[in-house]
Amino acid sequence: MKRIVIILICSLGFTIAFAQSNDAADDNKPIILISDMQLQIDVNQAMNDLYNFKFNKAEKQFRWLKQKYGWHPLPYFLLGLSEWWKIMPNVSNTEHDEKFLAYMDTVIYISERLHEMPRHEVEASFFLAAAYGFKGRLYSSEERKNWTKSAFAGKNALKYMQESQGMHDLSPELLFGDALYNYFSVWVPENYPLLKPVLAFFPKGDKELGIKQLQEVSYNAFYTRTEAMVFLMRIMGSYENNKSRALQIGEYLHQTYPDNPYFHRYYARLLYTSGKFSATKPVAEAILTRIDNGMIGYEATSGRYAAFFLGQIHESRKEYQEAKKYYLKAKEFSELINATDTGYYLYSLLSLGEIYQQEGNEKEAKKYLKLVKKHAKRSDDVHEKARDRLREF
Repeated sequence: MKRIVIILICSLGFTIAFAQSNDAADDNKPIILISDMQLQIDVNQAMNDLYNFKFNKAEKQFRWLKQKYGWHPLPYFLLGLSEWWKIMPNVSNTEHDEKFLAYMDTVIYISERLHEMPRHEVEASFFLAAAYGFKGRLYSSEERKNWTKSAFAGKNALKYMQESQGMHDLSPELLFGDALYNYFSVWVPENYPLLKPVLAFFPKGDKELGIKQLQEVSYNAFYTRTEAMVFLMRIMGSYENNKSRALQIGEYLHQTYPDNPYFHRYYARLLYTSGKFSATKPVAEAILTRIDNGMIGYEATSGRYAAFFLGQIHESRKEYQEAKKYYLKAKEFSELINATDTGYYLYSLLSLGEIYQQEGNEKEAKKYLKLVKKHAKRSDDVHEKARDRLREF
């Protein structure tokens, strides 16, 4: 990774020098390139391509942006964002980590230089907070669990975010960090009390304000608009128990970016958890079809979601042969990515055991119920249900 960063940085030398010489002749009025309307028009299609998983098309435009604005962190941030979305469908896949981190480190390198120039200080703070924030998100994922690097990145993200706090009149993009801080600085200690002492020294947040700010970013920002909508969807669906609002956002994201597998499966999940089984069925079936067709980003993680939902739908309709088919698919997808401690896997096994038990196939029923006991924690409800079923033989 160091080699990649050095190559990227060396190519910037002359452009940074050029930017410094130009700045010297100007006044101290802040320059906010991310507010440039013509630039937004120029890269609008590239942003749509990025979120619609047309990475080659998006990156071609971002590389053009790098040629024109090589002295600025924006093109490198967008190229890094493209790598981030290659990671999103299956966070356990680390093949894009090196390139993603290299781009974010390049954003940090350039932004630190611009941060020393008064005219660029505010925007540089935004990109420093964003780059450190994205690095922290990767390091803190369940698949990485690099808590030391995550804490370091988070500390730096907060430091630079506070520098641009209250400056969103210059650009709605600058409100994104404030929104996330306001919400999660309250949510985290509420849900993880052990972290309260760690956050005691930081400014007090406001969850309701954070949600309002995310909504404002999703309406008015350009570069962070979709990211704000993703956070809103997840917050509403998982933390605020506002499934209808989450579903509304999920539907919009899926319809706007129909080839994005993350949005596709999240929409399917929201439909399923909202009890809209008839609507879930074609959405989940489409996911499996796209996996079979090898569409980019559609893989086992999305497959286990979709297959489990379809198994549940067919079982609720007493279509047991179809239900078994999809539960077996969910089992296979889960095993393919070693996700054998998840609810989708364990409840697929339990349902298979129960269906075979109803059919009088004791051998197959015991096989799947014993698999539940093998992979589930003894304290899990699914473990207890499997034990109870086995006692009936």
